[in-house]
Amino acid sequence: MKRISLPSLSFALVMLYLFLPVAATILYSLATEWNSTVLPEGLTGKWFAELYADPRFLQAFGRSFLLSFLTTVVAVVIIVPAVFSIIVYAPRMERLVQILVMLTYAVPGVIMAVGLIRTYSGNGIPMVIITAGAYLVGLLPYLYQGTRNSLLAMQARSLMEAAELLGASHWQAFVRIIVPNIMSGIFVSSLLSFSILFGEFVLINILVGGRYETLQMYLYAKLSSSGHVASAITVTYFVLMAIITGLVVKFSRRSFTRKEVP
Repeated sequence: MKRISLPSLSFALVMLYLFLPVAATILYSLATEWNSTVLPEGLTGKWFAELYADPRFLQAFGRSFLLSFLTTVVAVVIIVPAVFSIIVYAPRMERLVQILVMLTYAVPGVIMAVGLIRTYSGNGIPMVIITAGAYLVGLLPYLYQGTRNSLLAMQARSLMEAAELLGASHWQAFVRIIVPNIMSGIFVSSLLSFSILFGEFVLINILVGGRYETLQMYLYAKLSSSGHVASAITVTYFVLMAIITGLVVKFSRRSFTRKEVP
């Protein structure tokens, strides 16, 4: 009889610990009743049907998707050229920029929200735009590190020099040579950034509140009225994050394979 090694047993216990809450959430989202029994008394899809028929859910999902997607796109358009310029033309500034970028982790969301309210409240600027700006700053570490690693891996400085020797302008070399070669890294960083913003709750709740209800705010409201519907929302969120994770893994492997090819 084959013995089960301690590392395998430990790994199995960790996986059980991680996936048991997910399995329980999925079961509860499909349960008719689950109060006094070990397993659900019956299974139904009516909670998902009720959820997807609710206009508030569709609107909240759309707002979350729109805010996260547009902020990520704007962040990519701004941050990627900036990181490229630093890596290629101002490498001495890289250490300082890295320190400044990592400082975004030092500011808790609640403190940032209070500071933004004190600064911009009553100025006529919609707080949704202020929130998007705060999100953009929060994405700096993820997009900066992903873009930086891709540029260093492909030796962007050498490619730019070769392209300029062949007569290409800075802009042509960047758009036609650099961007296609780092697209996998940009896409992975963008997906990670989008998933982080899609699940954000603190800033949008404090700065905007119910005036711009997102998916997380809708979930918070449903927790007090229907646990089954709240579980259905959570399962929907899990599925979306699983899709994004799969895409990240796929493009990360593709990028790694390209680096390994001589």
